[in-house]
Amino acid sequence: MTEETLISFKALQSKYQLLLAENRLLKAELEAFKAGLSVTEIQRQEKPDFPREPESIIQPSDAASPSTNISNRSGSIEKIRIFMSLFKGRDDVYAKRWDSKKKGTVGYSPVCLNEWKRGVCGKPKVACSTCVNKSYVPFDEAVVDNHLRGILVAGIYPMLRDETCWFLAIDFDDGDWQKDISTLQDVCIPFGIPVVVERSRSGNGGHAWLFFEAPISATLARKFGTSLLTHATNERHEITFKSYDRFFPNQDTMPKGGLGNLIALPLQKEARLAGNSVFVDRTFEPYPDQWTFLGTIEKLSEDEVLALTAQLSPGSELGVVKQDEEEVQKPWEAHRVVALQRRDFPREVEIVKANMLYIPKKGISQRALNRLKRLAVFKNPEFFKHQAMRLPTFDKPRIICCADDSGNRGVSP
Repeated sequence: MTEETLISFKALQSKYQLLLAENRLLKAELEAFKAGLSVTEIQRQEKPDFPREPESIIQPSDAASPSTNISNRSGSIEKIRIFMSLFKGRDDVYAKRWDSKKKGTVGYSPVCLNEWKRGVCGKPKVACSTCVNKSYVPFDEAVVDNHLRGILVAGIYPMLRDETCWFLAIDFDDGDWQKDISTLQDVCIPFGIPVVVERSRSGNGGHAWLFFEAPISATLARKFGTSLLTHATNERHEITFKSYDRFFPNQDTMPKGGLGNLIALPLQKEARLAGNSVFVDRTFEPYPDQWTFLGTIEKLSEDEVLALTAQLSPGSELGVVKQDEEEVQKPWEAHRVVALQRRDFPREVEIVKANMLYIPKKGISQRALNRLKRLAVFKNPEFFKHQAMRLPTFDKPRIICCADDSGNRGVSP
């Protein structure tokens, strides 16, 4: 069998299974009308009977394409189809939000058929990733339906098993997240980058989403996002370096035995009714018809991502950072430094030397403030060491910044 024939067969198989899934949902709606039940209740009674192959139904880029004809009045099948054409991750597993009222904590865990079964589930002593009895529940149309109806809060794992991804999301949740995300949007406009913004579930932050026509390597996607952030810091120096650690996916490679980080899906009913987990315009007002907006979202090709990354941040995507003396120098990755001009500074700058250097920001340009800040910035070797060893990088920032900000003054060691 030739490679071309194999690809054709896989495409046909994917379309065939998508049609089966659509047929199942149509039957469910028909029964719902007859019995006065919701589609979700019908789906609970009848589990899908078509075979599942990991990442077969929702992964093909041609399985479901955005449509400008969709709206709030569209049927559930159309909505689920366009939703799954954008928010694609692993389809052999998904996460569900839990809320412990006793401990006052919330979190997400992968959904497992054997969870808490006596003699089978090893929790809490055994982690899900190392459990030999784990039986993850697939991410499918029924899960999306339940999520959109508010029955559960679902999260997906963006990094596929071959270490590629269909989208990149950047999380902004600091106090000035709206200013940070607006700066990112301003950077995207001249380059024609189709970034969309979702207000987070809490309402105290936002996600910037970038979608791809086909899966691209997580390394490239993250390099692209890093380049965007680096470019944005020249326009707004207050963007913290923590933003470099708030990507989905958050690693270039899959940790051993892990699933990577997860992101909560948007448009969950309960959050949506509170005005959160919805897509917003430049004034941070929700689009009146969320589904019509989803139908207008554009995607980037891999070639476009490669070209844009090179344009945004030639050399190192992290920009100018202090070099470690033990780090192997790579001249071809050296960041092209934009020379500062006389107009970037006022005629006089009065610097106070105390426990730190206090530099007044008045009259200094944003790019100059960014450069001054980066004099006290360096890569965290622990992060890159753990990533190279395929170990979790949780709580290990990519960048360590020793500079600070005290309102009208920049603070540096």
